[in-house]
Amino acid sequence: MNYLFHLYLSGDDPEILTGNFMGDFVKGRLGDDYPPRLRRGLELHRRIDSFAQNQPQFNRSRLRLGKEFGLYRGILVDLYYDHFLASTWSDWSEEPLPQYLQRVRLIVEGKRSHLPERLQGMVPVIFEEMIPSYTEIEGIANALARMSKRVKRTNPLAGGGPELARHYKELYADFLEFLPAAREFAAQVASG
Repeated sequence: MNYLFHLYLSGDDPEILTGNFMGDFVKGRLGDDYPPRLRRGLELHRRIDSFAQNQPQFNRSRLRLGKEFGLYRGILVDLYYDHFLASTWSDWSEEPLPQYLQRVRLIVEGKRSHLPERLQGMVPVIFEEMIPSYTEIEGIANALARMSKRVKRTNPLAGGGPELARHYKELYADFLEFLPAAREFAAQVASG
């Protein structure tokens, strides 16, 4: 899952939310480098990613995409599901998306000292530009084009926008099945 999905599945605990948000930037064993609840957020991030990879809806979405996307299919589905969540946000939350992003950004910035250095400078861009752009297919296409340039080897990510448009209804149906299961799973992990 990508930024918005992880934030949404975090619940209201500021440290769990921050840990889940920064999960892609923290590699290896967690040890005691982080406070317990922030560590739980990092663990939640990893468990959500593992959960997604093993869910039939997520795998069905991956298989809908062209073979040329190969191992990048999971990355595409992550971003597509962020698009579906962002574009239908009012179906899942009473808090409007702009206010939600402002609120959780303040939480994340309040835990800035725990954020990996590389992520610290990206926080404004993530909350002001990236996530808000996910409401449109064009925003996803632009994100994938940027991502494609950052990957050192030749990759098909830049073609991910048209692929989303091509399979939109089917992918959205998969997302609608996936989100409730992911929400229930994340709530169990976060409380446990």
